[in-house]
Amino acid sequence: MSPDTPDPERPGGGPTDRQAPEAAQSAGARATDGRSPEGARAADAQPPAWPSGLPVPAGTPVTAPGADPLAGHPGVVGQLPGAAPAARRAVRRPVATVLGLAALLTALGAPLGLLWAWLAPDTPVRQTPDGAVYVTPQPEQPIAADGWFSLLALGFGVLAAVALWVLLRRRRGPAGLLAVTLGGLGAAVVAWQVGRRIGLATFQRLLDTAPPGTDFTKPADLRAGGVDWYGPLPVPHGSLLLAAFGAAVTYTLLAGWSRWPSLRPEPEPGGHWPPPTGQVGDWPPPTGQAGDWPPPGISSAPGDPPAR
Repeated sequence: MSPDTPDPERPGGGPTDRQAPEAAQSAGARATDGRSPEGARAADAQPPAWPSGLPVPAGTPVTAPGADPLAGHPGVVGQLPGAAPAARRAVRRPVATVLGLAALLTALGAPLGLLWAWLAPDTPVRQTPDGAVYVTPQPEQPIAADGWFSLLALGFGVLAAVALWVLLRRRRGPAGLLAVTLGGLGAAVVAWQVGRRIGLATFQRLLDTAPPGTDFTKPADLRAGGVDWYGPLPVPHGSLLLAAFGAAVTYTLLAGWSRWPSLRPEPEPGGHWPPPTGQVGDWPPPTGQAGDWPPPGISSAPGDPPAR
């Protein structure tokens, strides 16, 4: 007689002795839970409780692939109070970094403009009944002003790219390139506007009130650069693009010469990584007795002979 065949001697053809413990265990489980098998299956289909009872390591985003225990219930994460999507945070951080760095570099254009106004020579002019004219028919001062601005803007872009590359190692990449390019462009425009206004009010006053024959100077201004307006969109051109050009080229060259694929410092393969935390035998961790590591005849102490 098979174990599953009902015993005719038992009333009602009940389960055999082999089946009785299983039936009792199932009945006990139902009594303990206080719910029917249909209720148990319905409860199992519900998403697990939050935040307790989740086997997720600390610091793991709830939306990380393969780490979200609520992956089968996409509506639960969005209903959690104060839970921002990881994708949104991942986009906001680079955007904030780019805008912040670009604003900082743009603000540095003010001292750059003061330096340009101090280095660039003023152009001598003479008042006539028809207005001010150059004292020299073809003066060299405006060319020198353009040259000084070009050198300063190009040098500013190169130094800004190097500074961002060295100081912000964890932000290297497209975000850093975009930030230094936009910052260089903004700094050039600010430097131009600040530098050309140094002494401009005095020049305008003499231009309106000086009698004919009076000699005075015109402050430095750009002739090889400026801003053209295409509707509401300003488009810089000429020397104003040199800072952004120098920054973009320098940053790209630094990225091309980097020995790390991610552009960020990475551990070097070799004996210095991972760093030792104690004696030589502490790394790698020994798998047997204390004398199993390092192997006999091999040591890295100073003065020891090389291993054979």
